[in-house]
Formats: sequence, C-alpha cells, structure tokens
Amino acid sequence: MGQVSQFDKIATDLAAYKSQNKKIVFTNGCFDLLHVGHVRYLQEARKLGDILVIGVNSDASVKRLKGPTRPVQIEADRAEILAALGCVDFTVIFTEDTPEKLIKAVKPDILVKGGDWKIEQIVGSDFVIANGGKVMSLQFVDGKSTTKLIEKAQK
Repeated sequence: MGQVSQFDKIATDLAAYKSQNKKIVFTNGCFDLLHVGHVRYLQEARKLGDILVIGVNSDASVKRLKGPTRPVQIEADRAEILAALGCVDFTVIFTEDTPEKLIKAVKPDILVKGGDWKIEQIVGSDFVIANGGKVMSLQFVDGKSTTKLIEKAQK
C-alpha cells in the first residue's frame, strides 16, 4: 500500500529510492471517481519503473478545470483511495492547474500521461527530457471515463 505525501515532503520521501537508483514514474490527474480505466492505466504506468508517484489535483484545481459540480470526492479521499492501490507508492495533492512545480520536486525518470497526449503537450516534458528522463503517453481504456460515469448516474 502506498502513502499520501505532502507536497513539501515528497523530495525527501523519494531520496532513499533515488540513492538506490530506483526508477521514479510520475503521472497526474483528478481521479475523481476511480474506474477500471484508471486502474489499468496506473498498473501500466507502474510497470515502467520501480516507484509510482501520482500528483492529484486539489479540489480547487478540479473545480477550475472541470466546472463547479466537480469534484465528486474530496481531495484527501481521492489521494487515499489511489494510495491504497497496490501499484501506487505515493500520492501528492497539488493546488496549481498543472503539476509543473510538483514534477520539478519529484524529478521523475519517466513522466506518463494517458490518452492522445503528444509528448510535447505533456506538462513537464521539457524538464524531464532535459534531465535525462523519458516521457510517454499510454492508451486509455475506450469508453471508460469519470464524466461518463457521472452522466450515467444522473440518468
């Protein structure tokens, strides 16, 4: 089981792993209602390295990105649920609209996003590549999304 870390503590939490040359994988998102698409994506991301760190959008940033009715679940719950997955080592809540500051704190070896993101569109890709890391876009599971779950529940 992973742990929920504080933004200002994550670099310290990862220091021992980095000193052992463990590969750090980072991804981020709202993860408002966890579904099979999320789980498969996170399992695939974890296979790319030794430690998986997830940046979780704060409630305020989810509202700014997704609208006033989101998130459905509060940030602490979303982070704890993700941390309970066997493939997740750390979750960290960030308050900005992008995880750029968090990526610079984590300094991942591999930065991953899902869907149709082009590498150059992924926030933090320049930083990760400049520091010798890799950036990848993983396939989403078709038809699985939080928005679709919410729409279905509202019917």
